[in-house]
Amino acid sequence: MTQGRFLTGSTMGHVVRMTATGAMGITFVFLVDAANLLWISQLGDATLVAAIGFAFAVQFFSVSSGVGLMIAATALVSRSIGAGQRDAAREQAGAAIIIAATIQGLVATLVVLLRHDLIALAGATGETAALAARYLAFTMPSLVFMAVGMIASGVLRADGFGAKAMYVTLLSGSLLMVIDPILILGLGLGLDGAAIGLFSFRIALMGLGLYFAAHQHGLIALPSRSRLARVLRPYMLVALPAIATQMATPAGNYFLTIVMAPFGDDAVAAWAVVGRLTVVAFGGVFALSGAVGGIFGQNFGAGQYDRLRSTYRDALIFCLAYTMATWGVLFLATPYVIAAFGLTGQGAEVLYAFSTIGVGGFIFIGALFVSNAAFNNLGRPGRSTLVNWTKDGVLSWPAAAFLATIYGAPGVIYGQAAASALVGLLSALWGWHFVRGLRADAPDPLDLPAARPYPNPDRYRRD
Repeated sequence: MTQGRFLTGSTMGHVVRMTATGAMGITFVFLVDAANLLWISQLGDATLVAAIGFAFAVQFFSVSSGVGLMIAATALVSRSIGAGQRDAAREQAGAAIIIAATIQGLVATLVVLLRHDLIALAGATGETAALAARYLAFTMPSLVFMAVGMIASGVLRADGFGAKAMYVTLLSGSLLMVIDPILILGLGLGLDGAAIGLFSFRIALMGLGLYFAAHQHGLIALPSRSRLARVLRPYMLVALPAIATQMATPAGNYFLTIVMAPFGDDAVAAWAVVGRLTVVAFGGVFALSGAVGGIFGQNFGAGQYDRLRSTYRDALIFCLAYTMATWGVLFLATPYVIAAFGLTGQGAEVLYAFSTIGVGGFIFIGALFVSNAAFNNLGRPGRSTLVNWTKDGVLSWPAAAFLATIYGAPGVIYGQAAASALVGLLSALWGWHFVRGLRADAPDPLDLPAARPYPNPDRYRRD
């Protein structure tokens, strides 16, 4: 039976390789998303850009729940692979897809039904609110397709197929890059065109994910009802706190959008640009948690605790180097970004605040993500929930609101950075203490079930 790819070799090499492929995929997808915002801005209506910003604040919740479900799948599948139980890993992957699609279907239904109230709570009014609600009604049903694609991508990463997981997002993102300007500008569909493009992207994401993970590499098996029931408990033990953890970031973004809203559409439009710019510039940081999760999981399943510690250390080093390099590039590019999106007044001030001060917070956000990966994949996902909600639900909002009274709209950026620095540093230290203290005789909190044995397990794997 094939050994897990992360059980041997340089841990820094695995961190760099998996993060690089993950970053390319994530960065490209969000680059396409930023281009989507750019096409909308070319219509010359700040209301449309603001509507996208408000819709993003709401949709961020639903997408983040999908990320939490993917994290849980990666944790279970990678640990089973590390332990040499590939049949169990396949069934866990299949069960995760069924569970995630069901959950995201319910989430999409709730958001569509409550979209007007959610948009109003974010601070949108009038035509901006109506447009944002319309965009959500068009795009939310595709959340189910996205859930399947994300789980399949997570399963590929769990087994070390970082490049294939990257292809899933690169190819589907390429489709969106091509059709977005055609729909938004060429056909004159505007915001509706952006919604149609996003729906198409998510369908492509699902199709490609299943092709690589299920068809090409045989990493997914359809579980029986009894096996699905047995996987449900350990999966949800990771998924629920992981979802709660992922919800912290959109909740913080939602709260900060509320703080930003009174400064007008120019400030909210800049806030939307900052959101897109953040995920484009820091794709490596956002990919880091998912990238090292499989490395942690496989080595934990194999009982190689020294490699857990070296993985944690190498991930922190990578994060620091990546953030410092990106900070310099982003600072130099700021005037061009302002001109490209037509930001003026407070909008330009918000972007300058982000590129000079706010970006520095990502040194600590990256450290927070590394500790999240350790907690989620090594049996303590509740700790990730605690530290993330402390940052986004307890500290960011009051810090931003206070500093906004002093510095205006840029104060929102300063408050977010301050909360990130404090919590990120403390979380990184807590995570290191946890990883150093792991030992072989500790009980497994997930109590993972074994799947039924297959007559010939290797026939499900295609190299």
